[in-house]
Amino acid sequence: MKIFFYCLREFDELAYCRRFSRETGIGFDYSTGYPGPDSYALAEGCEGVSVIPCDMSAPVLRRFRDLGVRYLLCRSIGYDHVDLAEAARLGMRVANVSYPPSGVAGYAVMLMLMACRNITRLLRQADMQDFTLKGKIGLDIAACTVGVIGTGQIGASVIRALSGFGCHILACDPRRNPAVEGLAEYAGLDRLLAESDIVTLHTNATAENHHLLNARTLAGMKKGAIVINTARGKLIDTQALIAALECGQVGYAALDVLENEEGLYYYDRRGDVIANREMAILRSFPNVILSPHTAFYTQSAVEHMVRYCFDNAAGFASGAGSDHEVRCPGS
Repeated sequence: MKIFFYCLREFDELAYCRRFSRETGIGFDYSTGYPGPDSYALAEGCEGVSVIPCDMSAPVLRRFRDLGVRYLLCRSIGYDHVDLAEAARLGMRVANVSYPPSGVAGYAVMLMLMACRNITRLLRQADMQDFTLKGKIGLDIAACTVGVIGTGQIGASVIRALSGFGCHILACDPRRNPAVEGLAEYAGLDRLLAESDIVTLHTNATAENHHLLNARTLAGMKKGAIVINTARGKLIDTQALIAALECGQVGYAALDVLENEEGLYYYDRRGDVIANREMAILRSFPNVILSPHTAFYTQSAVEHMVRYCFDNAAGFASGAGSDHEVRCPGS
């Protein structure tokens, strides 16, 4: 059995691939580039293909299936880039990965603290040797109400971390997590938005929560509140967020993910004219932090992402299956 890895990073993932290939007896080959018409054929003879978020629409899946690929092994928690219905129709099995939630959780809390202390304005003005205090006063997170949307593993880890600061925590999730019941108060979305000084997103991107933060819900937030997103860019209507920042309805935004980030994040675009006006506008604001989808990026996370690709493939091949298998709803 063999897996073909696309977008493999030789500087961090390759050593783990070699290690887990030896441990599982599963072979691998790789390309540093994204899958495309010029590189689909590289996967011929491989039962599995491993990808990071990229185009896995129906035509791409059909092309891989024609090459004999049976397993699509995502090196990510998210799988909204995969046409699951088409994968099910083709008989292709899909799996995602998991990794310790503490990395993303810690990054989210870091962004909260940076936003609370106006770090963008403070550092920009310090670079110009403006060391005055006017306009730089911050918030004490201990005095804030923080709204956590999504209380899965990452959201729960964020809540545990925040509990140490002594802030009031509201949580919103259709499925309550008993692990956070004593640390956070569950509330409906409208109440959470209206009462929270900081709102942080920790839920998957689905059709139901596409643009969860939009013109209507942003207008229902506490005026001047902080928005944190380390989950998925599609959760926020970016144009509505820009409008809310411009009028002061949102006081600060710290975003590790962004709508339409494909083709930007993880690429070297130095010297390019980037056709993403929303990103350009956000980068111009002194009350915005944009980081390039790196909240996940720790040594432990990379190790787990590669390990689960091999483990998922082994489980599928043996018939034992995988706890990380992703199925199309209703299939």
